[in-house]
Amino acid sequence: MNFSPQVEIQIIAAVVAVACALPGVFLVLRRMALMSDAISHSILLGIVLAFFVVEDLASPFLIIAAAITGVITVALVELLHGTGLVREDAAIGIVFPALFSGGVILISRYAGSVHLDTDAVLLGELAFAPFERLSVFGYALPKSLWVMGGILLVNLVFIMLFYKELKLATFDAGLAAALGFSPVLVHYGLMTLVSVTAVGAFDAVGSILVVALMIAPPATAYLLTDRLSYLLGLSALNGVASAITGYWLARWLDASIAGAMATMSGVFFLLAFLLAPTRGIIAIARRRVRQRWQFAQTMLTIHLLNHEGSPEAQQERRIEHLDEHLRWAPSFAERVVRYAERQGAIQSDAGDLTLTEHGRQIARDGLSMSEASPDQRSEFAVS
Repeated sequence: MNFSPQVEIQIIAAVVAVACALPGVFLVLRRMALMSDAISHSILLGIVLAFFVVEDLASPFLIIAAAITGVITVALVELLHGTGLVREDAAIGIVFPALFSGGVILISRYAGSVHLDTDAVLLGELAFAPFERLSVFGYALPKSLWVMGGILLVNLVFIMLFYKELKLATFDAGLAAALGFSPVLVHYGLMTLVSVTAVGAFDAVGSILVVALMIAPPATAYLLTDRLSYLLGLSALNGVASAITGYWLARWLDASIAGAMATMSGVFFLLAFLLAPTRGIIAIARRRVRQRWQFAQTMLTIHLLNHEGSPEAQQERRIEHLDEHLRWAPSFAERVVRYAERQGAIQSDAGDLTLTEHGRQIARDGLSMSEASPDQRSEFAVS
């Protein structure tokens, strides 16, 4: 099975993207996105220390040592945060620069003559991934593809086996503990998974792209759905789209492949941020405008209902009197009246306003909500 190098690069990038996006979903949901940055940088120290021991970049001990370093990073962050003296983001900002800088110093001082250099680990170079090959079961494929394919399989199996536990521990750790699950065990299992994934992707794509593919696709998917199963699927698809489009953007610009992929993940997030059907900026702005007109319509119908059948009704239902009683500018009052007419709430006859049955119901609902408790108002607004 032979593919051209450019096809293999895209396959490797897609596999890395899916492998990173799956655990990244739970990091985003747990508000631990910065932890991926911390782990992807601090594991450098574990890689360097293991290399000094085995002196072989292909040794599996490098992955083991790096994964252990990732878990140690999480433990140190939580240890600092647990003291109550620093917040979690500050603890992350203290721990990972210390561990990462230690790895950089060791590389610069003692490993300058090997492939383990700071440029490679920070940026990665997918263009070279197809040239380091490994034959398994008679199939000679890029080593990165074998490694990341295996890690992707582990991630899928872990999430499928512990889906319920991950879901409970993420959304309600107290309930998970009450049902007999261990949120701490699930947490460290997830962090180990993140560490192993980051290590596997480290050599092929570099730490910057690891962070981008682990956080941006899940964050994008989170703007599009509230359902966890859909969130996992959309994150994986978005990661693949970022990888493939990023590759072709890099070819077009003759630029860094990893940088272009990270850029495209940001572009997709920006599109979702603006255009998501319910959580996008445009949708929110339109909803606020609509709510403004609905509120104004409710105020108008309540005003008309309150004066229905009263001696002054003939005067109070004139458009020109809305300015006096509702403090509306004439132009705004006319726009509200036109809106209410389109919604079937009122009828206007030469400036004389009358409620329809639908308008009376809107007014009654508005009065009911104004008399309700704050909790009932929230329930009313949600419904």
